[in-house]
Amino acid sequence: MTDAHETAADRSLRTTGGAPPDDGGPSDTQAPIPLLEPREGIPPVIADETSLARVTAAFAAGSGPVAVDAERASGYRYGQRAYLVQLRRQGAGTALIDPVACPDLSGLGEALSGAEWVLHAATQDLPCLRDIGMVPTRLFDTELAGRLAGFPRVGLGAMVESVLGFVLEKGHSAVDWSTRPLPEPWLRYAALDVELLVDLRDALEKELDRQGKLEWARQEFDAIAAAPPPEPRKDPWRRTSGMHKVRRRRQLAAVRELWQARDRIAQRRDVSPGKVLSDAAIVEAATALPPNVHALAALNGFGHRMGRRQLEQWQAAIDRARALPESALPQPGQAVTGPPPPRSWADKDPAAAARLSAARAAVSALAEGLNMPQENLITPDTVRRVCWEPPKTLDAESVAAALAGYGARPWQVEQVTPVLVTALAAHP
Repeated sequence: MTDAHETAADRSLRTTGGAPPDDGGPSDTQAPIPLLEPREGIPPVIADETSLARVTAAFAAGSGPVAVDAERASGYRYGQRAYLVQLRRQGAGTALIDPVACPDLSGLGEALSGAEWVLHAATQDLPCLRDIGMVPTRLFDTELAGRLAGFPRVGLGAMVESVLGFVLEKGHSAVDWSTRPLPEPWLRYAALDVELLVDLRDALEKELDRQGKLEWARQEFDAIAAAPPPEPRKDPWRRTSGMHKVRRRRQLAAVRELWQARDRIAQRRDVSPGKVLSDAAIVEAATALPPNVHALAALNGFGHRMGRRQLEQWQAAIDRARALPESALPQPGQAVTGPPPPRSWADKDPAAAARLSAARAAVSALAEGLNMPQENLITPDTVRRVCWEPPKTLDAESVAAALAGYGARPWQVEQVTPVLVTALAAHP
C-alpha cells in the first residue's frame, strides 16, 4: 500500500490533495476531487550538493517504486535540458531538484538503480534525465499503460481523473521552467505531478492484469529502458515547417543555410530557435531568394522590428546559397531507407499495394478487438516493411521472424503474425 492510500479515509486530506479512494477510482456519482496541495506541503528546491546528498540517502532508504518527472523549457530555451526534476517515493516523500545548480545527478540515479521508476510518457523525459546522469534499469510508463489498457485519453491529468478521481491543475505545463527563482505556484504544480503517480501505476497494473495485458506492458517497458539514445537526426533542416512550398534545389540550399545560421545563434544565446527566426520566415526568404537586404526586409518575418545587423546575417545566409555550385545543392527529398511512400505503391508494385491494404485492415480490426491504438499493437513502419518485402515462405514462422527482425516485441509477434500471414497469403 502506498503512502497515498494510508490517508484515503481522511476526507479533509482528500479534498486538499490527499489520496485516491480505496477502490482505486471514483464512484459513478462522486465528483472528481481537486488536488490542491502536496501532502507534506511544497518541499524546498534542492540546489546544493549537501542537500542533494541528504535527498539521495533518503530516496535510497525509501521503499517501492519511485515516481519521476522532469520539466523542460521547450519553446523558451535551446535544446531539451531539464530545469527541474521531481521525485516521490514511500518513506522519502517528494523532492524537487534544480539540475542547473546540481547538474550531475548520477549519484542519485545510482542510488535508485534497483528501483522501478514510474514516469508518464517516459520517452519524453528519459533523454533529458540521461543528460544529468539518471538512467533507469526498470520503469513503468503510465501513459503507455493507459494506451495498452484502452483509455481514450492518456494525458496525466485525464488519467488521474478517470482512474483515481482527482483533478490535477495543469495551468503551468508550458511555462518557462528556466526561470529562477521558480514561483511557488509552479513548484506546487510540479510536486503534484508526482503526488499520485505511484497510485496511478498500481491501479493501471491491476487493470492491465485484468485484461491479460500486463506481460505485454512489461515487455514494452523493458524495451524503453533498454533502448539506446537516439541517433542524431540527419539533415534536421528538412523538418522546417512549410517545406512543401520549397520546390527548387537552390531554394532548399537557402533553407539549409538559414536554418543552420539560426541554429548557431539560438545555441549561442540559449533560446528557442523559433524565437530567433520563425520557420515561416525561413521558407518565405528561401522561396523568394531576395538579392539584397532591402528586398529581404520587405518579406514577412523580416519587418521593421529587425535591425540592420540581423537582416545582414540572414542575407548573408541567402547569398551563400545563391553562390553554391550546382553540384553542392541539396537534392529534393531525403534518402529513403526501406519501402517507398505507400502512395506510390500502386504504380511501383500493385501486388505490394494489395498486401498493404489487406494487412492494414487486418491489423486495424485486431487492434480494435484488443481495445488499443493500432500503432501500439505494431508500428505502421513494420507492417509496411513486411508487406513490401514479405518472406519467401508465407508461414507463421517466417512472418514471426520478420517481425522480430524489425524490433517487434514477443507479444506483438504472437498477436500480429496470424493476421499478417492470412493477409500476405491472400495477396502473394
